[in-house]
Amino acid sequence: MGALSGKVAIVTGAGQGVGRGIALALASEGCAIVVAGRTQAKLVDVCGEIEGRGSRALPVVCDVGHGDQIEACLEATLSEFGGVDILINNAQVVPFGTLLELDENDFQQGWQTGPLATWRFMKACHPHLREGGCIVNLGTGAALRPDPVGYGAYAAVKEAIRSLTRAAAVEWGPDGIRVNAIIPLATSPGLETWIRERPEESSAFLATVPLGRPGELEADIGRAVVMLVGPDSAYITGTTLMLDGGQAYLR
Repeated sequence: MGALSGKVAIVTGAGQGVGRGIALALASEGCAIVVAGRTQAKLVDVCGEIEGRGSRALPVVCDVGHGDQIEACLEATLSEFGGVDILINNAQVVPFGTLLELDENDFQQGWQTGPLATWRFMKACHPHLREGGCIVNLGTGAALRPDPVGYGAYAAVKEAIRSLTRAAAVEWGPDGIRVNAIIPLATSPGLETWIRERPEESSAFLATVPLGRPGELEADIGRAVVMLVGPDSAYITGTTLMLDGGQAYLR
């Protein structure tokens, strides 16, 4: 029996990277997982990993940029598991580029898959979250940089998510729902692409991490989320947990 036995979690963007790490960590504590994402084959693979650890899993193809697919994902969750206890809003299309070179469609997609999708998923799940329900949203350290050149739109949509997180925590506290955000730095496909495409910039950045390395997807990021949604964090809500090896200082 794990700390989350009997719980049900929806994890978006769970087919790879941070989402997969969180899904596996939750599953290791007995949580049933709705593995949501855009690529069926990846979702099925992660479900196999979860079932190999003795937990239940349901793959659901869901592009969070479309409200009808969010509703369908929730309906599939309720049909399969009868309820939901945990929502992890991880999926996000990232708009990169300086403000002058950024394409408006990219900015719109960042908005639709970021704060708008987060709000839609939270609002849809709210009436179904059982007592003690938890939501974890993802922010970015790019929003805390003193030199956000090329990351302005990305930082903007992610900071909007943190604002929604705080508002939901305050508004829904009386309903017994806790809402927090995390800012992870991990060995994700996104980080690997950044290191490959911008080696000098990424090397200089990683050199500023006090613990000397990016986090492991499951061991560092996923396990921290297990703590955050578990009973030992029952008095934590409306905050941002930095999972970045001490790189950023959140005032």
